[in-house]
Amino acid sequence: MSIEHAVDAPAPGDAAAKAVNRGVAPVTYGQGERPPRGDYSAARADYTCDQHWAAYTPEEHALYRRLHERQSAQLPGLACDEFIRAVAQLGAADRIPRFDALSEALHRRTRWEVVAVPGLIPEEAFFALLANRRFPVTVWLRRPEEFDYIVEPDVFHDLFGHVPLLFDPVFADYMQAYGAGGLKASRLDACELLARLYWYTVEFGLIRTPQGVRAYGAGILSSAGELRHSVTSSLPSRVPFRLERIMRTRYKIDSYQATYFVIDSFQQLFDATAPDFTPIYRAIRQQPEIEAGAVLPGEERIPPA
Repeated sequence: MSIEHAVDAPAPGDAAAKAVNRGVAPVTYGQGERPPRGDYSAARADYTCDQHWAAYTPEEHALYRRLHERQSAQLPGLACDEFIRAVAQLGAADRIPRFDALSEALHRRTRWEVVAVPGLIPEEAFFALLANRRFPVTVWLRRPEEFDYIVEPDVFHDLFGHVPLLFDPVFADYMQAYGAGGLKASRLDACELLARLYWYTVEFGLIRTPQGVRAYGAGILSSAGELRHSVTSSLPSRVPFRLERIMRTRYKIDSYQATYFVIDSFQQLFDATAPDFTPIYRAIRQQPEIEAGAVLPGEERIPPA
């Protein structure tokens, strides 16, 4: 099973969007059109490796700073408050964070840690890390010419997009539950269905707030263009979170999403992972898939912010 998307998706119709499909964990890296980027020779059996922070160049730290500044400037009015408050936990924005120092702060808050990985890793390894409250972060940073568009997740996407919400206790518990569910799904041949849940929540999720919808998904929050599109554009469909609906819904891999699912709270996400998914998988397999962007009869459409 391979899950692919544009980490910093270009606008729909952009020629770059039609190029190589992108990957986001969980992914079986051998199934893509190109080999994964990164040095896997030093990876351990669980696919973790050392960060080697001293090897980052001044130019890479400067590029990270520019990426951080650009995305931080877009957050007000578009990202959820929980994310905005937690971004500061990443530390100084003028350099790539040290994973060990970040893990100390994260463990004190939610008992999570970040671990270095060479790049995309197999789904079983990814699920196992999450189930043990260890979030895999790619060690390498994009090149300057990839500032607006990156082929697969880099250290900026993983840190800026994913790690802040791991400081939220409820979201952190959801991520662990997802990892445990992923290990079970792999035994039930249901990873594709569970992958859609990850895609439409962890990567491209929206949340209701008193001020309107806001983004919490990492694929949105680390994107130069999709953040504003997902929250304010009238083009995509925004519909309420429903587990079975999500697992039946296909998604876009070469452009902005056509459908966004909106949760009421992070507690709703955590509660959704509580049931045994076995009968849910069985029921979904008896139903047709839903195309990306489709709105079902009688389904609420949530307006943009």
